[in-house]
Amino acid sequence: MKILSVVGARPQFVKLAAIADAAAGRNDVEHVIVHTGQHYDAAMSDVFFADLRIPAPDVNLAVGSGSHGRQTGAMLGALDEVLEAHRPDWTLVYGDTNSTLAGTLSAVKMHLPVAHLEAGLRSFNRRMPEEHNRVLTDHAADLLLAPTEVARGHLADEGLAERTVVVGDVMTDVCLRVATSVADQPLRLPEGIDPSADYAVATLHRPDNTDDPERLAAIVRALQGLDLPLALLAHPRLVARAKEAGIALEGGAVRVGEPLAYPDLVHAVQGARAVVTDSGGLQKEAYLLGTPASTIRTETEWVETLRGGWNELVPEPERLAASAQRPRPDAERPAVYGDGHAARRTVDLLAERAGARR
Repeated sequence: MKILSVVGARPQFVKLAAIADAAAGRNDVEHVIVHTGQHYDAAMSDVFFADLRIPAPDVNLAVGSGSHGRQTGAMLGALDEVLEAHRPDWTLVYGDTNSTLAGTLSAVKMHLPVAHLEAGLRSFNRRMPEEHNRVLTDHAADLLLAPTEVARGHLADEGLAERTVVVGDVMTDVCLRVATSVADQPLRLPEGIDPSADYAVATLHRPDNTDDPERLAAIVRALQGLDLPLALLAHPRLVARAKEAGIALEGGAVRVGEPLAYPDLVHAVQGARAVVTDSGGLQKEAYLLGTPASTIRTETEWVETLRGGWNELVPEPERLAASAQRPRPDAERPAVYGDGHAARRTVDLLAERAGARR
């Protein structure tokens, strides 16, 4: 069986690490990795392949940045030739990026089977490009690999129950494995933060939070006003927008650092008192690692993290300080995202379905 994985962005590389490991564990699986180049700089791409021991991509489309339409169109044009050359048993797409949608559209138009990993997530916020990507992908794909029962329910509500299988969350596989491996390693935090004392970790990158200078300034002021030091791991988009708006990110409680390699990020979140983010993945990783999160959004795809107060939605910047400094919840954290073996179940299922088609 041949699986062709289409990836292009940082969260997809984490999911790919688990799938690549599972595929390598079977003698009957050929795994082809196609990197679209959606995240194209070393900090957002190359380092993830190295640190998570992912095989080098077989194909790199190198599409780079651009508007959603131009970027997706460039991927589509390049993927047709790749898929025609490989004719995989499954085109496996991940998550909700432009790479996800492009891989899906290219494959289905060539009548090649598509499986969507992390299917069924919904924010119900149609302002998010990711919401359109995930909905369109789910309705086009042949097999929907849902991470949770909540995701399965969303797909059933849309008439897609027959294509859906709950396999668990492959990011759980990687997060738990990495957390164990880095437990005795030194923390990598921005200068000025004492890793032996309380600190918070923050990431910020979504257009709703970065593209409005007034809102971005309010969020930065709130972070700078915290009573504990905060490591702001500054996404390139945040740095660019802050510079354009004349907003100084460093100051007060905030110490600015570059995005961390995934193992270092997991280690930093493990040791943190709090996480502040607008990232989907980091909310869930904070939950898995037992660190309270404050999410600067009106909604979350990972609604399970809200139970017991482990995650709070904080769309108003003036509430950020109180949320980030709240007491640690004493509620349990059920294993709603799986047992750490989702990738193996996924590859086994793909092999079983491919065999049934022959």
